[in-house]
Amino acid sequence: KKKTVSFSTMPNDRKINSTAACISFMLEGCELKKVRSNSRMYSRFFVLDADMRSVRWEPSKKDSEKAKIEIKSVKEVRVGKKTPILRSNGLSDQFPDECAFSIIYGDNYESLDLVASSADVVSAWVMGLRYLVSYGKHTPEAPGTGHPSLRTSWISSVFDLADLEKSGHIPVSRAVQLIKALNPGMKTSTIELKFKELQKASERPGTEVACDLFVEAYCELCTRPEIFFLLVQFSSNKEYLGLKDLLMFLEVEQGMEGVTEEKCLEIVSKYEPSKEGREKGYLAIDGFTRYLLSADCSIFDPQHRKVCQDMAQPLSHYYISSAHSACLLEDNFWGRSDISGYISALGLGCRSIELVLWDGPEGEPVVYTSPSAASCVPFRAVVGLIDQHAFTASAYPLILCLVVRCSAPQQRLAAQCLRKTLGEKLYLEPPNPTASYLPSPEQLKGRILIKGKKLPPGCEDSEGEVSDEEEGWELARRLGQEDRETPEGGGPRRVRLSRELSELVSLCQAVPFQDFESSRRGQRYWEMCSFSEVEAGRFANECPAELVSYNKRFLSRVYPSPMRIDASNMNPQDFWKCGCQMVAMNYQTPGLMMDLNAGWFRQNGACGYVLRPAIMREEVSYFSANAKDSLPGVPAQLLHLKVISGQNLPKPKGSGAKGEVVEPYVCAEIHGIPADCAEHRTKTALQSGDNPVFDESLEFQINLPELAVLRFVVLDDDYIGDEFIAQYTIPFECLQPGYRHVPLQSLAGEPLPHATLFVHVAITDRRGGGKGHRRGLAGRRGRRVREYTSTKATGIKAIDEVFRTATQPLREATDLRENVQNALVSFKELCGLTPAANMKQCILTVATWLLHSDSAPSVTLNLAEQYPPMEAQGPIPDLLRKVLTAYETMIQTSRTLIESADAVYGKLIQAQQAGMDFHKELPRIEAKEGLRGRKLQKALESFAWNITVLKGQADLLKHAKAEALDNLWQIHNAGQSCGIGRNGSASPEPSRLRAPLEPIPE
Repeated sequence: KKKTVSFSTMPNDRKINSTAACISFMLEGCELKKVRSNSRMYSRFFVLDADMRSVRWEPSKKDSEKAKIEIKSVKEVRVGKKTPILRSNGLSDQFPDECAFSIIYGDNYESLDLVASSADVVSAWVMGLRYLVSYGKHTPEAPGTGHPSLRTSWISSVFDLADLEKSGHIPVSRAVQLIKALNPGMKTSTIELKFKELQKASERPGTEVACDLFVEAYCELCTRPEIFFLLVQFSSNKEYLGLKDLLMFLEVEQGMEGVTEEKCLEIVSKYEPSKEGREKGYLAIDGFTRYLLSADCSIFDPQHRKVCQDMAQPLSHYYISSAHSACLLEDNFWGRSDISGYISALGLGCRSIELVLWDGPEGEPVVYTSPSAASCVPFRAVVGLIDQHAFTASAYPLILCLVVRCSAPQQRLAAQCLRKTLGEKLYLEPPNPTASYLPSPEQLKGRILIKGKKLPPGCEDSEGEVSDEEEGWELARRLGQEDRETPEGGGPRRVRLSRELSELVSLCQAVPFQDFESSRRGQRYWEMCSFSEVEAGRFANECPAELVSYNKRFLSRVYPSPMRIDASNMNPQDFWKCGCQMVAMNYQTPGLMMDLNAGWFRQNGACGYVLRPAIMREEVSYFSANAKDSLPGVPAQLLHLKVISGQNLPKPKGSGAKGEVVEPYVCAEIHGIPADCAEHRTKTALQSGDNPVFDESLEFQINLPELAVLRFVVLDDDYIGDEFIAQYTIPFECLQPGYRHVPLQSLAGEPLPHATLFVHVAITDRRGGGKGHRRGLAGRRGRRVREYTSTKATGIKAIDEVFRTATQPLREATDLRENVQNALVSFKELCGLTPAANMKQCILTVATWLLHSDSAPSVTLNLAEQYPPMEAQGPIPDLLRKVLTAYETMIQTSRTLIESADAVYGKLIQAQQAGMDFHKELPRIEAKEGLRGRKLQKALESFAWNITVLKGQADLLKHAKAEALDNLWQIHNAGQSCGIGRNGSASPEPSRLRAPLEPIPE
C-alpha cells in the first residue's frame, strides 16, 4: 500500500530535528512528483532501501533494478528549480521553488527532478541524502538527538546540576523552568504538554522526569529543523560545525570578509553551551542557533549603528528627523499637552521640534496645541527640558521651529528665556554672505538653531511687522482666538514681531515661498520655506525635478495638513523622494508612516541626520522622483528575500481570535521612489503554533537603493478585530546578506521579546538577477537587443558635439559590463546556483562534484596564472564540459573588462568634464542661442541628463572592474581551500572595493 506523508499533517512527535529523523522518514518513503524532460509530472512512491545504499521508486515501466539511484553515484543534491528541466517555462508557475529538488547522479551528471508536497519534505530528503552521500550508512546512534556525544552530554550535565537530590529524577515543574531558561520565549504550556506526551508514550506518568526523558523533550522542543538543515549543509561531519566549516559559512553564505579561525573560535567560545565543544572548537546545533539569534548576526549592518556617513556636507544635503506636535501624547483635537513628549522625541534622535508660542495667562508665553486652555505648558519649562535633553541622543544641531502667536511683550520674555537657558548652545552668528551653502552638521555640532521670522533690514524699531505663517492657525480657530484680519486687496497677513526674538534667527530665516524661478534668482541660502503637505504634494506631482533642484541649496520643511485632526501622519517618502529635508511627523501616532520615519533615521547611528542620495546633491544631475524605471547612472539591484520561519509570535493585541493559535502570514513591502514601491506576501502558515514555517521566496527590483526601505509586517489570517502581530522596518542600505533573524517590534516600535522572523537575504545586480525561467528576457541579452544608455541633444551645437564624443565609450562600457554579467549568470546556472551566489560558492560546488566521484575526472585550477584557467585531463562528461566552457567565457570577459576599463572610464570622465566646462557659461550661451520657455527647460534637462549619465556609467564601470577583481580573488581563495587548485601562489591582492559608506565626492 502506498503511503503519502505530508509534514503539515504529521503528529507533533514526528518533527524532523536530526539527520537520523530524516533517514528514518526516507526509509518509510513518501509520494513525490517525478518531472520528465517533456515537462510532464508523474506521481511516484520514493523510498530509501533498508541497506541505505539506494533510492527506489514505483510504479515504473523500468526493471526494478533500473528504477533506482545508488547513493554512491550521487554527485550533488540541489534545492529549488536549479536544473534546465525545472526551469523550463511549462513548469515555472505550477509549484513554488522551495518544493522542488534535484538529484544529480552518474558519470554523465544526469538529473532526477522531483517536486514534493511541502518544503519540509524537501528538507528531509535533501538533508538525509546529503548525509548518506558524504558518510555512507553510518547514521547517528540516537534518533532525535542530533549529536549523541556533544549535545546529549551537555543536556545531561544541565539535568545533573538541576538534580539537587542526585536521585536521577527532577520535578516536572523544575524541568519546565529549565527548558524555559535555555529557550527564552517558549510558552510554559508548550513545554508542559511535551512532557505529558512523552510520559504517556513511555508509560512513565508522574510528577518527576528522568534524564533520558528530559534530553528527548529538550531535543524535540529546542531543535529548529531549518537551522539543523543549514548546519548539515555546511558541516564536514554532519554533527557540528568545526572552525573551518564555520569560516566557510561566514564567508560564503553570510558575506563576511577577512574572517579568521581565531574569529571563529571567539564565536564558538561565546555561543557554544557545551564545555567540550568550546574546548575543541565545535559549534553544535544549540550554539549555532544561539549565534544566529544573536546581535552579532543581526539583519541590521553594525556599521550603521554608529555615525557612518560624511557629516561635512552642507545642512541642506541631509534628511533631518523632524517632529510636528512633539508635546502631544494623543491626537491634535482631544490630545493633552504633556512635557514628556519632548523627551521622547529627542530621545529618538529628533533634530527639529516645532514650538507654537501663545500668550500665557500669567504674563509669560505658553506652548499648547490642544483646544483646552487648561492643558498649556509654560514656555520656560519646555526650554529647560530642551536644554537638558537636546544632545543626549545626538550631538548634531537641533533646530527649534518657532511659530509666534503671542504678543510682542511676551515674545521679549521668550527671547530672554532662550538666551538665558540655552546660553552658548544657541547659534547666533550671522550668515557668511560670501558662502553659497549652509554650514555642515559637523560644524554645527552641539548648537541649537532657531527657525523663525526676521525683521526687515531697514527696521530700526523695537518691533515691526512681518508676513505671517499659515502654520498653527488651525488650532487658533478651534480655540476661538483667531483675530487676524485679511488685509485689503489680499496678500499675506501681517503680525507684530519683537526685535529680541528676530535677533535669535540666523541660519534658518523663515520666508514665504513665491515660485521656483524667484527662489533660484533671489533666495539666499540661509532662508528657508515651509510648505503644507497639500502644497508640497502638488509640487512633488507637477514639478518634481524643480523641487529636487530647489532642495539642493535650500532647506524646506513640510508640515501636516490642518485637516489631520486625528494627528495621523503623511507618508514621508512622498517628500523625501523630492529631496525635502524636514518632513514633520506626529511622533505620538504609531503606524506605517511612523515606522518608515523611525526605520529610515536608524541608518546613520540614529543621529537624526541622513545624507541624501548623490543624485540629489550634485549641482548638475538629472533626477525625476516619479521615474517608473531605473535611473541614469544608478545601478538597479535585485533583492532576493526568503522568508523561512517565525519564532515566538504573539497574538494580535486586543484580538478576539478563535483559540490560542495564530495563523500568520508575512508581507514584505518596499517603500521608495514610485518605481520601487511593491509588496509581496507569503502564504498563511495554518495551525502552526507560535513558530510557523513559511519557506517562501520573494523578489524585488530596487532602482534607487539609497532611498529604499524594506518593511516586514506579520499579520494574522484568523483574526477577529485586530490583525496586526508585528513589524520591522529597515533601510535597504543597512541589510546584511545571508541567514538573519529580524527582531520584530510592536505597532508603537517597541521590541517584542524573543519574537523574530528567520530570513535569507541576497542582493544582486539587475542583469545578474531574474528567475531562471525568464533567462531569455532578463539574464542574457544578445548584442542586437541590448539596451544602451545614450546622451540627449540639448539643441546647442557646441555642447552637443562634446557629448557626441561619448557615444562610443558609452556603448563600450555597457558591452564590457553586460558581457561579464551574462557570462556569470550562465556559469552560475550550470553550477546549479542562483544569480545571488558568489564565485566562491561556484568553485566549491564544482569541487564537490569531483570529490563525490569514484572515477573523478581530473579538473584543476591553475592558480599560477592571474586569470586561472580550469583545465581538464582526459575525457569529461557533457555537463562538466559545458561548465568549463562557461567558466572560460566568464574568465575571458572578465579579463577584457579589467584590462579595458580604465581607458573607457577615462574617455567618459573626459567627456563629462568637458561638458561641465560649459556649465558656468550656460546662461550666456542660452541667451546667445535665443532659448527660452519650453526649449530652454528641455535644453537644461538634457544637459543635466548627459552629465548624470556620463558620471553614472563611469562609476558603474569602475564598480564592475572592482567586482571582477574580487571574483578572481575568490577563485584563488576557493581553489586553494577545496583542493582543486594547483601551482598555488599567493592569491592576488583582494581588490575588494566594497565601501558603500565612503563619502561620494561632489
